[in-house]
Amino acid sequence: MNPIGNPLKDRSVKISGRMVKMGAYTYGFEDTTILAYDNSVPVEFGRYCSIASGLKIFTGGNHRPDWISTYPFGHLFGRRFDFDIEPVIGTPMTNGGVIIGHDVWICRDVTIMSGINIGDGAVVAANSHVVKDVKPFEIVGGNPAKHIKYRFDKETIDSLLALKWWEKDMEDVLPLIPYLSSQSSTNIDYNLKCLDQLDGNSKLA
Repeated sequence: MNPIGNPLKDRSVKISGRMVKMGAYTYGFEDTTILAYDNSVPVEFGRYCSIASGLKIFTGGNHRPDWISTYPFGHLFGRRFDFDIEPVIGTPMTNGGVIIGHDVWICRDVTIMSGINIGDGAVVAANSHVVKDVKPFEIVGGNPAKHIKYRFDKETIDSLLALKWWEKDMEDVLPLIPYLSSQSSTNIDYNLKCLDQLDGNSKLA
């Protein structure tokens, strides 16, 4: 891992020999591994993410189970036979980039496959194998990872997504922290009301 720029701001970091977009204040990605066949496939992390040890992200190299053979003819050993085999087009393949939203908690030893979007505020349980998108504020776990529950009800999730506190400068986040972390009350509705009031007084609102 080779960080570039100020970790308190959006920046680029080098993971597994490639550059990755990393949001401000995101931490714990030091031993993340990106397994790629094509380094042009994007990987992005949002702001304020908590990344536990052992994260593996696949961005390609998929074989074709929809074909009769999954073997990548021509990509290996093609010039070592008595005849030439041109590389078969369409394999290996990728399902696309991996986008991890803001304020996401990824627990230990998680694997994320190509083409996955993990929504803001989501939680991925330890040892999960993520093969489908994770919605905002959803908790998933298992192999393959499945829905466990949403962290809050739909109205609360909509309010938090509208607030987008992670897009604010830190000077505007500071007064929100006691309510973001439920230090003032365990009542989510009360904290949301306070957040709305403080957000209305913010110069960024």
